[in-house]
Amino acid sequence: MAMAPLHGCPTPATAPPPLLPSSASISAFIASNPALTLLHTRCASMAHLRQLHAALVKSGLARDPIAASRAVVFCAGPGRDVAYAERIVRHHPRPNSFMWNTVIRALSDGARPERAVSLFVEMLGSPTPPDRRTLPSLLAACARLGLDGGPGAGAAIHGMALKLGLAGDAYVRNAAIAMYASRGAADEALALFGECPEFDVVACNSAIVALARAGRVDEAREVFDGMPERTVATWSAMVGAYARAARPGEALALFSAMQAGGVEPNANVLVTVLGCCAALGALEQGAWAHAYIDRHGVTMMNALVVTALVDMYCKCGAVDKAREVFDAARSQQGLVKLSSWNSMMQGLAVHGQWREAITLFSEMKSHGLRPDNVTFIAVLTAYGHAGMPDEAKAAFASMASEHGVEPGIEHYGCLVDALARAGRLQEAEEAILAMPVAPDAAVWGALLSSCRLHGDADRGARAAREAVRCDPRDSGAYVLAASVAAGKGEGDAAAGVRGRMREAGVGKVPGCSMIEVNGVVHEFVS
Repeated sequence: MAMAPLHGCPTPATAPPPLLPSSASISAFIASNPALTLLHTRCASMAHLRQLHAALVKSGLARDPIAASRAVVFCAGPGRDVAYAERIVRHHPRPNSFMWNTVIRALSDGARPERAVSLFVEMLGSPTPPDRRTLPSLLAACARLGLDGGPGAGAAIHGMALKLGLAGDAYVRNAAIAMYASRGAADEALALFGECPEFDVVACNSAIVALARAGRVDEAREVFDGMPERTVATWSAMVGAYARAARPGEALALFSAMQAGGVEPNANVLVTVLGCCAALGALEQGAWAHAYIDRHGVTMMNALVVTALVDMYCKCGAVDKAREVFDAARSQQGLVKLSSWNSMMQGLAVHGQWREAITLFSEMKSHGLRPDNVTFIAVLTAYGHAGMPDEAKAAFASMASEHGVEPGIEHYGCLVDALARAGRLQEAEEAILAMPVAPDAAVWGALLSSCRLHGDADRGARAAREAVRCDPRDSGAYVLAASVAAGKGEGDAAAGVRGRMREAGVGKVPGCSMIEVNGVVHEFVS
């Protein structure tokens, strides 16, 4: 959300008063009031809280900041009702900074962090100024909002920190670095990182993330190598940087170094490692990560890890093992989310097990899950690989009418592929021409590939022209077009395609294959 420039914020006094009275004074105050004592010692649910809060309101005690703070802290806790805490603050005659900060922090961690920014704007109109405890939560909210937070929201809050003399505080500075990192503003993040008066592992981690998001992975590695000490979050950030840059081999090499250094990986690291194993087809290393997760039990297993394991096994060709993981996790409440179902269905589809994929699709509703756009990519892929174009058409037609999912360009690509694979090339071309959005090179490429398979040189030439027009740097379209022409005995036409490819300065991407031997992935380039 966009945020207006922040002006007119009151400057705090040189020595601000304490947030609350001493712990001893608070304890005595709570002990002298039965409703507060119950809230502090016996309150276990929001229903209890509402009863006790009503008693506080009736007695007039709810107007006291200390009493109100106890209710706010309870409501803002995990799994409770932060909106209720928000209302308490908004309707309190004189909320203190502890109340504001508690709710802002809870909102920044919640599903709608923009509400934290909105409440902060209200705080600016109150007699209570923001302090060093307020701004890190606001900056974290802006980090979670990313580019949707508006181009100036995070920068405006950072500017306020400078104005209030709080920008040098380690927590505020680190939160600002993380905010700029989340937005890909590497230069701004590095400028703040350079202001750290001494080594700060949190700041280093954020700098690595900032550089990785900006594609400056080698610079991120320099920061990593220069750190005198590292946490598991440091290793996670650097492994993730290599994975984000499509350098999975280096990510796995760094993970091996992490293991050699005796650093225990967390779930985030393992999810990244499993993704790299999937990209490389490194089944042995992926199986090792799975064994590590099993050894550490349920604390390491969550829905993200389940999805990563299913995806890794499927992409490494071990579909039966993926199904074993999926079925075992499905028996435990909360371990299998829609993403896990989608990964399992897609894995089954691309390995020709279309019946199993469609059976899973039919079971989703009984598990309270609604299919999304990724689900239908798996369904259409299953029918396409099974040579069932009519079923693919029916599934495509049901997306919007029965499931409320609008087809995207990927779904049109799957439909075209299903029709073209089955030899219904004219129907596939008509589907492309009827698309409500402009087809891309991948859609035309699906038709072109099948034109080569079925020997339709004229249609293949049209598809090739459109594919090249969509992406003039795609060597695959030129190669397929030349192959279609050569297959029809039109050597001059094939030579002409290769000539145009050279004139455009497009090089053929070399073929590459990989094999894993004793846990080491070897790459061969033709």
